[in-house]
Amino acid sequence: MTAMLKLLVGLVLFGVGLWLGLQAGLGVAPWDVLTGGLSEQLGTPFGRTAIGISFVVLLVACLAGVRPGIGTLLNVVVIGAVVDLLLATPLLARLADAPVAARLPVTLLGIACVAAGSALYLGAHLGPGPRDGLMVAISQRTGWRFGTARAVLECTVLVLGVLLGGPVGIGTVLFALGIGPAVQVAFRVLRQTPVSRPVEAPA
Repeated sequence: MTAMLKLLVGLVLFGVGLWLGLQAGLGVAPWDVLTGGLSEQLGTPFGRTAIGISFVVLLVACLAGVRPGIGTLLNVVVIGAVVDLLLATPLLARLADAPVAARLPVTLLGIACVAAGSALYLGAHLGPGPRDGLMVAISQRTGWRFGTARAVLECTVLVLGVLLGGPVGIGTVLFALGIGPAVQVAFRVLRQTPVSRPVEAPA
């Protein structure tokens, strides 16, 4: 599989996983809670809102000195477009009314799709996602470890998303606790290797 094809498959899988989480209605990842809250407040489609947020995040990361790749730019557009395309179909439209026992497996499948998508698009080595770039920028500017920068970033967007009325729930907790291990498993199963170090703009 070529790097570009791997990138595109990964981004589509990521979008499918996000859509599954939305359809299950048990809560989504912190960034998606923020996206959902803004989408409600602005009256804009979820995917289009996600694209707007990603563009702003990418701009901030670039201003902080993180250089994007083609994968970064496609990340901004493809994931949100996939989500909006799927939301426009009747697929799983009534899932949110089903018992939790039926919705929970869909939430877990969504996490698995996001993990597999992450492993593929990062394994393509064509540039990190804009949120990863922002994490790198925060780490560089503050001297914090990547894990600390990511935790502060995720908590901040989660609080903002909750205040805006985003879709938070048990799925949010499952995503926060499970996505790290799930991505590690996906890297191993799909035989991918993460980028060894972030790409930075020259000083």
